[in-house]
Amino acid sequence: MPHAMAGSRLDVYLSGEFKDQGLSRSKIQQLIKAGKVTVDGTQVKQPKLKLSGGEQVECAVELDNGVLTPEEGALEIHYEDEQLVVVNKEAGLTVHPAPSQRTNTLVQRMLSRYPKLGEMEGERPGIVHRIDKDTSGIMVVALDEATRLAVAEDFAERRIHKEYLALVHGVPQCTTGQKEGEITAPIGRDPKHKTKMAVMEKGGREARSAWRVLWTSPDESASLVRVKIFTGRTHQIRVHMAHIGHPLLGDQVYGARLHKEWCRKVGNAEELAPRQMLHAWHLSLTHPKTGKLMDWKQAPPEDFQRLLLHLGQQVQRIGVIGMPGCGKSALNACLEHCGCPVFSADAEVVAQYEAGGDAWTLIRQRFGERFAPEGECVAKRELFAAMKDSEVFRKELQAIVHPLVEHAAKEFFAEHAAKPCAVAEVPLLIEGQWKEQGWVDLVVGVRCDEDQRRQRLVARGWDDETIATVESWQWKAEDKLARCDEIVENSGTLEDLQTQAAALCERLAARRAEQKRVLQARFEKLWSA
Repeated sequence: MPHAMAGSRLDVYLSGEFKDQGLSRSKIQQLIKAGKVTVDGTQVKQPKLKLSGGEQVECAVELDNGVLTPEEGALEIHYEDEQLVVVNKEAGLTVHPAPSQRTNTLVQRMLSRYPKLGEMEGERPGIVHRIDKDTSGIMVVALDEATRLAVAEDFAERRIHKEYLALVHGVPQCTTGQKEGEITAPIGRDPKHKTKMAVMEKGGREARSAWRVLWTSPDESASLVRVKIFTGRTHQIRVHMAHIGHPLLGDQVYGARLHKEWCRKVGNAEELAPRQMLHAWHLSLTHPKTGKLMDWKQAPPEDFQRLLLHLGQQVQRIGVIGMPGCGKSALNACLEHCGCPVFSADAEVVAQYEAGGDAWTLIRQRFGERFAPEGECVAKRELFAAMKDSEVFRKELQAIVHPLVEHAAKEFFAEHAAKPCAVAEVPLLIEGQWKEQGWVDLVVGVRCDEDQRRQRLVARGWDDETIATVESWQWKAEDKLARCDEIVENSGTLEDLQTQAAALCERLAARRAEQKRVLQARFEKLWSA
């Protein structure tokens, strides 16, 4: 080691010595820790070791001679002739050898299948464009030098059409509100993070991408976007989509913050999106020999489509309604026994009426201590009497309580977003237009014999006047049930209701399966468009 480098760290010194061989500093550190380095004949394992200058440093490492070796491996060929091959590259496969990946690349697999590639020089024979290791999709590979030069020129002159499919966070929109647009922000090496690219105000290279939203998940958490690139900058789509606030799902480099939030929300994000969700799906070019326009499309791989279906299959939000005494709570209990998470608006109101609850606080602020005495729950009898006496008071009270119930129900559905279905019993759901406002997906009505229903209410202590009053605040039973997607009869025994609940669960599962089938068919139509 030269005396002029006295004080240098061991790993820094060796990184400089092996720079031309493509050994990174992290690789050097691994070699040191593995005992492959000696200083003056003594093995050292501390990358941070400071050198004094003049030491004899030896490193045992096998350097690549640069000769490509063909390797067996899976290849999905779209098209091939004497001049070129179109291949569908799987995610996780590096295109060509690099210091960090010397073997198991697309080039080496292609060399095994097409030996004539070996007639071209360099470590990238036939490669005229690249896609990232964790990006899937179609690529064209030239089989001879003349074809490589011709296709490379077409890429340089932007005569080749390339489109990608990307799954991004949120819903991209232009300032005009349109769900399509163009990004022309220049891209260069990130000055703070040398392994990343970034949009540059100065010094970046021209980069142009056009995007259009094809589909958005029901909760608007993610969108399927088609992106056409006119330039081929490193990580262009990932950088551009992050630049407009919608990084790719699974992209932990350019969308780290949103990725972490998404992980907390869905729980199994690493399983759903193990990579950045980007797929090269459409490529067209003029054949360099025949002059014929060639066009290829490739549907996304299984992991991409699986995530799409997951995003489209949100929790099935079910609302349960019915007239007083029909057995809504009993059905809720049966559905809970079947494994469905359940919510009760009546139970929520009881909790809100407790001293210090949100409803208790708002009622006390608006009406004073008359209905919400200090340290006591809301006086429900006095409140009911006031509601009977004044339509204005009843509507004002509803304006306080109903938004609290709506908020609690939305939180309930969000909490169970990963479940197949969740059930909310809300007596005034129809009147509140929950389905029209998109708060529930299906409405289940509970119906029972009228005499039996009244007997149940009398058993609760309701007199004819109370029954008539409460029912006057709701739609008629026939009008409610006409708005329902499913009807459950509850004029028999509890055992009968349990049987009905189990049958309902089967019908709901069938609805989910049909929804998934329709969604899958929609996506398949997109791939072939």
